[in-house]
Order: sequence, then structure tokens, then C-alpha cells
Amino acid sequence: MLVPGLLRSLDPLLRGWLPRQRWFAGKGLPIGRFRLASATELVPPGGRLGPLGLLHVLVEVEQQDRAADCYQLLLGAHPLLPPALVRAALGQAVGGPYDGLTLYDAPHDPRLASLLLERLRVPGRTGRLRFTTEPSAQFPPGLTPRVSTAEQSNTSVVYGDAYILKLFRRVSPGANPDLELSLALARAGSRRVAEPVAWFEAEGLGEPATLGVLQRFLPGSTDGWALALASVSEDGDFRSEAAALGRATAEVHAALAAALPVRRLDGRALEDLAAGMIQRLDETAAEVPAVRPYAGALRSAYEDLATAGAGRGAAASVTAQRIHGDLHLGQALRGPDGEWVLIDFEGEPARPLAERRAPAPPVQDVAGMLRSFDYAAHHSGNGPWAARHRDAYCAGYAQVAGVDPREQAVMIRAFETDKAVYEARYEARHRPAWLPIPLSALSRLATSAP
Repeated sequence: MLVPGLLRSLDPLLRGWLPRQRWFAGKGLPIGRFRLASATELVPPGGRLGPLGLLHVLVEVEQQDRAADCYQLLLGAHPLLPPALVRAALGQAVGGPYDGLTLYDAPHDPRLASLLLERLRVPGRTGRLRFTTEPSAQFPPGLTPRVSTAEQSNTSVVYGDAYILKLFRRVSPGANPDLELSLALARAGSRRVAEPVAWFEAEGLGEPATLGVLQRFLPGSTDGWALALASVSEDGDFRSEAAALGRATAEVHAALAAALPVRRLDGRALEDLAAGMIQRLDETAAEVPAVRPYAGALRSAYEDLATAGAGRGAAASVTAQRIHGDLHLGQALRGPDGEWVLIDFEGEPARPLAERRAPAPPVQDVAGMLRSFDYAAHHSGNGPWAARHRDAYCAGYAQVAGVDPREQAVMIRAFETDKAVYEARYEARHRPAWLPIPLSALSRLATSAP
């Protein structure tokens, strides 16, 4: 339902609060107007929680030179906010159904986070929200919630040591790949995924939009980025772990290929793929002056890919399937048992959902991980460490896949270049001090040839 007068009272609060959130995509651009796509009172103020209320909102934000983005908000409402929640406050509503109440970001309130978990236990609908639970799901009592500090593009709530709920802040109609792929892997019996146990979606947006996924939490795990940085700082030997991670990646690719459709890329498809990479290079060079000296030479990586597409029989060995889409060391967790699990299958959040759900060559994931080893090494200026561990990762991948990514030189160079171009644009916008890392890779890739 759409609550009368709600948007008018939210408008001034959102204009001040949204741009300060890490997951808001339109930073630096003025907000034009808001449109309320959906509003559902999960708990009305004055109900069973007394003065405390919980409101679910989907709001579309229009900004200059951007297509409208839809954001998911879970808002608590209370007459007097406890001191611990002041930092989560949007402000006091003036007018509308919550007049005089302070609205705040509900995931930070343990009472409301617990209420959301209770709602996920029971399949069914509330307004335009549809809740689904896996038949095998078990919900132990007394799971204390806490907001994770690790998320950037989403918000996650950890419940005890049992589950983690990822709330997607920027949403689009359609299944989010994080749910779609994690569910496919779990149902196929893969050990390399934190299986989903419940999720919820919004209806009425053309097709259901994934809003949140509750998954098994992995206590005692350490992400690959932290492990790699520790190894680099000591000039240590992380190669056995890198090889194991390569094997885990190949296992995930094999399971996804068995569970979901696979197609072969013909020559025209490879030419189109290369054309998209060239366009991203040109756009980045226009925005980031430091990329321009390499742009001409980097085009050869994409031209080689296009030439392979036009070659006789060269495209026959290139398959496209569902992949992780944003694989790096931070997306891999090593458990206390030493086994690797891959997480966050939603792909690059900045890309359109349809693009993130499209089949792609598995070597794209491999290239992303190779770039991540490069990033880890450059934090301490240890280039040889990166080379050793990139090789170990590829060798591990080949043990399971039967194909060594290093033998797919044209594909690896093209995808690694494309990733480094993306990194250069991102760093120039958000972390200028890190720009030398992708620039170093672009310098290397500009002078390399398969």
C-alpha cells in the first residue's frame, strides 16, 4: 500500500540522509525528485510494539544525467530515539502518517532486526512483499542481531553465529544473481557456497525484485584479502592457499555450468564483446587523463579478441555460462577447516541487472582474481609475490577445470585489461591515491602480447 502523505514528509529527510550513505550511487549529483514505488507497514506505530513502528519503502530517485535508481529503505519510527540509534536517524517527520516521530535506519535497531528475522521464518505475503523459506531451514532461538561493518553497496545483519541477512539497497526488477546463483549451487550440493535459507521480494515492479537474502553465516572465517595482505607484508608463501582457491573457483564454475544453461560464443559474439570493451576504454580515457598514454596500445588486447572471433574455428572453444561476475580476494572466505567458500554472487553492482545475469566466459572471473592478487601486492610494492601467486591460482584452477587459464592468453589479456580499465575509472572517482595500482597494470598490459 502507499501511505497517504508519506512521501511529502520523507522528502526533506531523504535529501539530507541518502547522499551520506555508502551505498547511494548518485553521490555528487543534485537530487531532482522522489517517487514512492512501494510502502508497506510491517509494524504500525501503536501496534504490538507500542510506539515503535517498522516501515518498508521502495523509493525511486531521479538525478541529473542518470536513469532513476530504486532504493530499499527499512525505517524505524519512534517518538524518542535511544542514544545508541542517534547515528542511524534520518530526522523527525513533519506531517504525514508519522508526524512527530523520529525515523531511522531500522537494521541498526536489534528489536526491529529481530522482528525481520521472525518475519522471514514464515512464508507468505505482507502487502507487496513476498517472503520465501527453504523447507529445510531451521531457526534457533535467541539469535542476537548486529549490523556488519564490512558492506558497502548493501547492508548486512548477522544473527548470532547462524545466519547473515543481506539487504540489497539498490534494487531492480528481476532475480538478484546473489540469490539465483547461491540457490542453484546449494541445491546442487556445492560445498563452496553459503546456502540461502530464506529471502524476500517485492512484487508489482514488472517482475519480482529480490530485496534480501538470509544465508548461512561462516563464523571463524577469514577473507582472502586479509590473508593475502598478511602474506605480502611478510613476503610469505601463500601459494598453497592460492592454488586451493583456484580449485574452488573451478568447482563453482563446473557446478554452475551443470545447473544453469551454457552457450557457445560465435565469432560475432566475441566481436561484440570486444566492441564493448573498446567503448569502456574510450570512455575511461576521456574521463581519466592518466589512462590516455596507454589507450592506443591497450586496444590491441581487444582487437586480438575480435580477431579470434573472426578466426576459423577459434571461437568454437569459447563458452559462456553463469559466473560470479565480481570475483576478487575479498569475495572468498577460508573457513577454520581450510576450505574456501565464495560469497557475494551479485556481480558488479554498477552494471545493469540484465548484464549481470547474462552468461559470460569463466575466464572473466579468473581475470578478476588475478587483478586482486596484483592489488594485494602493490600495497607493499611486492610485484614478485603477485606473479608467484597468480601462477599458483591458475595452476589450481587447471587441476579441476582441465584447462589452464594461462593458455587462454588472448581471453585473459582482454578481460584483465577490461578489469584494470574499470579499476582506473573507479579509483579516479573514489580513491585517487590508489590510481597508480591499475595504471601499473595498464602499463604492463599495454606492452604485453599473448
